Amino acid sequence: MKCRILARFAVASALLFGMISPTFAQSGRPRPLPPTNNPQSESPQPSQTPKAPGNKPASAKEETQKTGGDDVATIKLDTTLVTIPVSVLDRNGRYIPHLNKNDFRVFEDGVEQEVSDLGTVETPFHVVLLLDTSPSQAFNLRDIQEAAIAFVDQLHANDRVMVVSFDRDVHIDSEFTSDRARLRRAIYGTYTDNSTKLYDAVDLVITERLNRIDGRKAIVLFTDGVDTASRIASARSTVARVEESGVLVYPIQYNTANDMGPFGRGGGGGRGRGRGGIMIPWPSPRFPGGNGNDEYSRASEYLRDLAERSGARLHQADTLGNLSNAFSMIAEELRYQYSLSYYPTNAARDGSYRRVRVTVNQSNAVVRAREGYRASSDEHPQPVSAPARPRR
Repeated sequence: MKCRILARFAVASALLFGMISPTFAQSGRPRPLPPTNNPQSESPQPSQTPKAPGNKPASAKEETQKTGGDDVATIKLDTTLVTIPVSVLDRNGRYIPHLNKNDFRVFEDGVEQEVSDLGTVETPFHVVLLLDTSPSQAFNLRDIQEAAIAFVDQLHANDRVMVVSFDRDVHIDSEFTSDRARLRRAIYGTYTDNSTKLYDAVDLVITERLNRIDGRKAIVLFTDGVDTASRIASARSTVARVEESGVLVYPIQYNTANDMGPFGRGGGGGRGRGRGGIMIPWPSPRFPGGNGNDEYSRASEYLRDLAERSGARLHQADTLGNLSNAFSMIAEELRYQYSLSYYPTNAARDGSYRRVRVTVNQSNAVVRAREGYRASSDEHPQPVSAPARPRR
């Protein structure tokens, strides 16, 4: 009897152990969930190789990303796309709108190219408003601010504007935005400080902002053209940057040569008015005791090169009326500016200068475009720029 009871106990124990052992074998491992038929339960994986849009070859890559503020722009990566800004006028000087890419022909070094894309007058512009706020400015700062705001108000409502000012530093006052209230606050927030990093400022906006954006883009540069503090870029390097980019550069030059003193810009003891109206000393080691007019001659040549190499025009602003008129003329031209793009048949990355000629199949039309561009080079140094410091 006792043996029978022990045998039954052994069988029951064996059965109980067989039921429990799978549970122990899976300890620490979550039970897999059954597959679901809901397609929204899985997040799609991003494509590793973006498709080339339109007529662009597979090597041309694009992505969409925020450019700061509230706006989205097309960012271009690893592409040989060449962009030529073009204005078309009739014999009376009136701009001709509503052209399409079939109306244009483009030649590079005498060889006709296939037009890949055309940014029309309806395509939004990206415009950098680049303001020299060094003590040498010939106008009251409030006058400059009012003229700049009037300029912004004359652009199309969907154009995106970035406000950058420079003195001893480069200040990003506003990233690209079409919010006019935000732009007004940024412009009114500029103030005067010591020295002038003109070259570093031009380098920054091209290499760190505009070179990454496809489409119509321009810099409106208000300055006397004299640099006193740049440490990274130079006149030559920034002109080369412009030649390689599709950026229009419209300098508005004011002349402060008569204010020159023995210590450089600022004249009469070499002082400028800083933030809050405080007078600050301003010696200039670039030409102590030298001829300031020579420096301003070089400044004028530099600004003229920026304009001509980009296909834009240099404007003079000796009076407040001239300043407002210059801003108005630039705004009008930007409203009717085309942006013609193509992939050159000469794909060599040799840093050579390529001559470009653009024609249009409109009788009695005058085409204004840049005369050429500088091809990128594999040996070209990586873009570097002065640190951008937001204003407090």
